Amino acid sequence: MPRSYLLIGGNSGIGAATARLLVSAGHSITAAARTAGPLAGMGISVQPFDALSPGSLDLPEVLDGLIYFPGSITLKPFHRLTAADFLHDYQVNCLGAVHAIQAALPAMNAAPSASVVLFSTVAVAQGMSFHASISAAKGAVEGLALSLAAELASKIRVNVIAPSLTATPLAENLLNTDAKREAAAKRHPLQQIGDPEDIAKLAAFLLSEESKFMTGQILRPDGGLSSVRTF
Repeated sequence: MPRSYLLIGGNSGIGAATARLLVSAGHSITAAARTAGPLAGMGISVQPFDALSPGSLDLPEVLDGLIYFPGSITLKPFHRLTAADFLHDYQVNCLGAVHAIQAALPAMNAAPSASVVLFSTVAVAQGMSFHASISAAKGAVEGLALSLAAELASKIRVNVIAPSLTATPLAENLLNTDAKREAAAKRHPLQQIGDPEDIAKLAAFLLSEESKFMTGQILRPDGGLSSVRTF
């Protein structure tokens, strides 16, 4: 059954892969992003959205779900991180999501049920050097999701996807040589890095009624990095 979804961001990587899945399934997509990117080629109208200075959104009266894609990767030694670094990551990853959810809440409440999908990172659960700023921001996202899952039940479900390193434009500097890709893959028990198409399938599942008994969950498609040791 066709449904109506709001995509925030989504013009590359996991977001674009998710958009392709949703469009191919016949769903109606409202999108907001800094640039249209490949979304325009899918026939999706994209209105402007900048997580650092979000404005108003033009939304349909009814939304069955929202997924928030904007993110950042700020990797620095802790002593080099500034307050501006921490604030930037918090604004992009957490406050931008807060703005989008608040804007979409009336339309989601108008639906019989709705789903919110947010993104975190394996670094929150695993603990990784040089990830202090982004881990703090994504840890806030996970806390926000758990609180909203409680507050918005039973009408709206809220879940989080916390992947490990995935082959997206955001991670390009970490994967831009064969040696880097091989080293990154070897850090995972499954000996591979994430595929945007696989994460997109999980995102589409969480938006759909197939996950109607799931809320307040942090799903970890991370190649086993957060929980498995092979020695």
